[in-house]
Amino acid sequence: MSPRETLSRVEPLLAGFGITRVARHTGLDDIGIPVWCAYAPNSRSIVIAQGKGLTDIDAKVSTVMEALERAVAGEPSVDLAHDTSSRLQAMGRKTDMLNCLTALHKADLGPDEETEWVAGVNILTGDEVYVPFEAVVLDRTRDARYWMSSDGLASGNNAEEAIFHGVLERIERDAHVLWQVGPEADRYAACVDPRGFQDVALDGLIVKIETSGLALRLFDITSDIAIPCFTAMLGPGDLVPGSRDLHGDRDIRLVEVTGGTGAHPSPVRAAIRAVTEAVQSRLTYISGARDDISPATFSRCLPPLMRQAFAAVAAPPAAAIGLDGMAGHEQQDLARLLQHVLDRLRNRRIASVIAVRLSDDTLPFSVVKVVIPELENPEGERAQRFGTRALARAIGF
Repeated sequence: MSPRETLSRVEPLLAGFGITRVARHTGLDDIGIPVWCAYAPNSRSIVIAQGKGLTDIDAKVSTVMEALERAVAGEPSVDLAHDTSSRLQAMGRKTDMLNCLTALHKADLGPDEETEWVAGVNILTGDEVYVPFEAVVLDRTRDARYWMSSDGLASGNNAEEAIFHGVLERIERDAHVLWQVGPEADRYAACVDPRGFQDVALDGLIVKIETSGLALRLFDITSDIAIPCFTAMLGPGDLVPGSRDLHGDRDIRLVEVTGGTGAHPSPVRAAIRAVTEAVQSRLTYISGARDDISPATFSRCLPPLMRQAFAAVAAPPAAAIGLDGMAGHEQQDLARLLQHVLDRLRNRRIASVIAVRLSDDTLPFSVVKVVIPELENPEGERAQRFGTRALARAIGF
C-alpha cells in the first residue's frame, strides 16, 4: 500500500484519537530532508510525535502513524484478566511476568500477586502468552509497576506489517546497547562509507547533509542476530579533523550532534533509516517542541568520546556488511522478510517474541507491542538496566 493510500485511510480518524495538528518541520533546518510532527495535546505519554522520510508524504505518514500508535497504546482495546500468574498457569495458560521491565524502585511481580493480564502470541511458536498489562500500555498517568516505553510499539496497515516494524525496532535497540557497552577502543572501528552502497536515495541524503555544512558518520553495529543495523551521527563540519573551519577546537554542545539508528534485512534501507533518524533528532532539538527533553540537554558539552566519532575512517560497506545479500531482500514480500528476521532470532536461540495486539480489529490500521525479553532494552527507568547479553558483551564473553 502506498503512503498516500495509507494516509487517506487514517487521516479521517486523527481528531478522534486526539491528534489536532500535523506540521512540516523540515524548513526549521537547512538540510531539506523531510521531517514532520503531529500534536496530541491530551496524550497519555508525550505530546509530540515525529516522522521522517525521503519525501514529504513518507514523513507525514510516518508521523501520523507514530501518533496513532501512541494514542492507541494509551487506551488499548484489549481484554483483561485480573488474576495471578500461579492461577493462570494452573488453568493451563502460559505467562511471562516480564520482570526485566520492572520500573525503577518497584518490586518484581510475584507469582501469587494479582494484576491485570493481557494475552499476546509468541510468534516463534504460535503459543498464547499472558503478560502484565502495565508492561504493554503506554499511559504515564498511571503509577505503574512496569517501565512504560514505546520500545517495540509499532503500527502498520495490518498486523503483520506492525509486527515486522516492532521486531526490527527491538533488534535495533538491542544492537545499539551492545555497541554502547562494548570496548571504547572498538566503538567507532566499523565506520562505513555511505556512498559505498551506490544507492541513489542514500546518495541524495548525503549531498543534502554535506551541502548544509554538516558531517555524517555511519557505523555498522550489526549484532550476532545478523540483521543489518547502523547508527548514524550528524554534527557540525568542524568536528572533522583537518576541517578548514578556524573554530575546529570550539566547545560544542551535545545537542549539536544527533544520532539515529536503523535495522532492516536490506542493509541500504537500514542505513537510510539511521541517517534520516539522525536528521529527525536534529530537528527535535531545533524545534524545542518535545516535552520529554530536559532543558539541561541544551547546555551540556559534547563528551570527548562522541567527538572521536568524527575522526573515524570510513571503510567500503561491502567489507563491513557483505553487499551480496542485498538484492534478494529488496524484492521479497513482507511475509518472507518477517520470516527471515524470525529465523535469525531462532538461530541465536531467542525463545520468545511476544506480540500483543492493542488496536481494535475494526480500524484500518494495526498497532502492536512487541516484547522480546531476551534482547536488551534501551536506557530507561528500569530496576534492571542491562540483561545477560549486555553483561556478557561488557566483560568480553
